[in-house]
Amino acid sequence: MSQDADLRNVEALVFDVFGTTLDWHGSIVEELASIGQKKQVDGDWSNFAKTWRRGYIEHVQKIAQGNASSLTMDELHRELLEKMLLSSEWKHLGTVLDAEERTKLNNIWHRLQAWSDAPASISALKKEIIVGALSNGNSRLLIDLAKFTELSWDFVFSSELFGSMKPDIKVYQGAMKQLSLEPEKCAMIATHAWDLRGAAKAGMKTVYVARNAQEPIGYEEVKAKSEGGEVDLVFNSFTDLAVFFSRRKM
Repeated sequence: MSQDADLRNVEALVFDVFGTTLDWHGSIVEELASIGQKKQVDGDWSNFAKTWRRGYIEHVQKIAQGNASSLTMDELHRELLEKMLLSSEWKHLGTVLDAEERTKLNNIWHRLQAWSDAPASISALKKEIIVGALSNGNSRLLIDLAKFTELSWDFVFSSELFGSMKPDIKVYQGAMKQLSLEPEKCAMIATHAWDLRGAAKAGMKTVYVARNAQEPIGYEEVKAKSEGGEVDLVFNSFTDLAVFFSRRKM
């Protein structure tokens, strides 16, 4: 954990959602294992979850680079799911799932579990500072997740509100404009190096939180600037993050 950077002027913490705040991988694997047991089918559920996620990330990368798309995250997840269930690897699962069951499976993205340290830490941080989410998820998805996990965000911003996807700089700029804050007064919290780089380009402070997020694309070891890295702070948990901000004015 590195705590050398000066974040005393930060007024808002902007959190990534998938992987950083929520355990997408564990939640999906658990859902698939339950389906497999019920339907008496086997599979590498971790690989299924990662393949699903990989397709989404590849699509997001194209949009962030300027390619247009009218698909919401929900629509994209369903499109990817249908393709996977037609593949030779997963056809055995597809044959036992009807349309209603496929919809329920796709909606697992609305029922992801938060990392165990997230709810209490965000509630504690909220007493000290503005806290909210900035995600590539569509607005309804993020609202449902906030309700399901009972995370006490002050705000929830979808990148769709800003006409692109992270890590496009205009997404971060749009969020800061909505908060009426200068870049140095906002910090991006993420477990993804690419997300933090995008935020840094917009002038935001950057905070890396280590998670076993099982990302299929883009995982990198991240270090603080004080250790020769590129982010302002590094923490091992949201708990450590909350403690840091509770003490910063002492």
